[in-house]
Amino acid sequence: MSKSEISVGRTVLKNPLIAGSAEHLIEADGVRRALRAGVGAVVVKSTNESERGRDQLQRAEYMLLDEAWREIPWTPDAPATAFMACRSGLTPQSFEAWLEQTAQLDVEAKALDAYAIASLIVADLAQTVAMAKQVEQAGLRILELNIGTPYASQAKGVVSTELDPERVTMIVSAVRQAIGIPLWVKISGQSERVPDLAAAAFRAGGEAVVMAGRSLGFIPDVETMAPFLGTSLGVGGYWNLPLTCHWLAASRQQLGPDKPLIATNGVQNGLDAVRMMLAGASAVEMSSAVMLRGTSVLSSALEGFEAYLQRKGITAAELVGVAADQRKTFADMPLRTDNWKKYVADIEQGSREK
Repeated sequence: MSKSEISVGRTVLKNPLIAGSAEHLIEADGVRRALRAGVGAVVVKSTNESERGRDQLQRAEYMLLDEAWREIPWTPDAPATAFMACRSGLTPQSFEAWLEQTAQLDVEAKALDAYAIASLIVADLAQTVAMAKQVEQAGLRILELNIGTPYASQAKGVVSTELDPERVTMIVSAVRQAIGIPLWVKISGQSERVPDLAAAAFRAGGEAVVMAGRSLGFIPDVETMAPFLGTSLGVGGYWNLPLTCHWLAASRQQLGPDKPLIATNGVQNGLDAVRMMLAGASAVEMSSAVMLRGTSVLSSALEGFEAYLQRKGITAAELVGVAADQRKTFADMPLRTDNWKKYVADIEQGSREK
């Protein structure tokens, strides 16, 4: 067993790095490049039955913004602090073509001791269940069920942003009863009830929960006075790592250490993957950074992650939840009388003037 090997439910990954679903994983060669980078799994770009979802990809737009909310070039050498915003869509392929391609890619992945994971986004539940059955019948070994996209309010009936634990239970139960392969459930971070959504997914038969889908944002352009990209946007970037880590730690505290969590949103390198695992993740998905910078990001992240394990003399499994399990409440923290005054600029300025 290598230091990097990790278990996610009944699935053993050769390492915890996963290429998360995004546009660079629509075409087969993109998936193959990610697999050759050495990751434990690749989540192929999502699909469902919606023609509107496929049409939306042809209307998609993407942009990067700097710290002053100015657009900057979309290039691999963009700064790590770049803020990403986009309107996205589903894979343009028919379900039949997508399924055939994904099944073949999983055969190829198996030869590399990895997985090509099918991803379905819920629109009509009956259609999702039927598609899930076909995914299993095609020989695919894992299904990721995405009910946490940011876009449901902007694309009604096309994708799901499920915020009610009872609905999560109903949806996941229906899919779980239809298939026997491992079922991973991707949930939204646009809720104060993320741990409850995760608990509902596990109760209904999910074997791992992926948290959390990107948030919906809105950014006005002060020059044109119009919204950037004309509408609300899915937003992401390095800044989201603390939010994902919070939900990982809170979910681990509520659910216990035996419920596998998979992190997504905010990871840009190997040490970010370490941070997510210390917060409670058993595995980590990278997507936006790879789409922007290329699959070399995956191989360099894996190198950085494995170098960290070597330096610390620790296995990937031993990382999971270490920081989360040390998390205290505010009331548990030591008294620091008037410490706050050191951090108020005007108070410091006043003291110097005296």
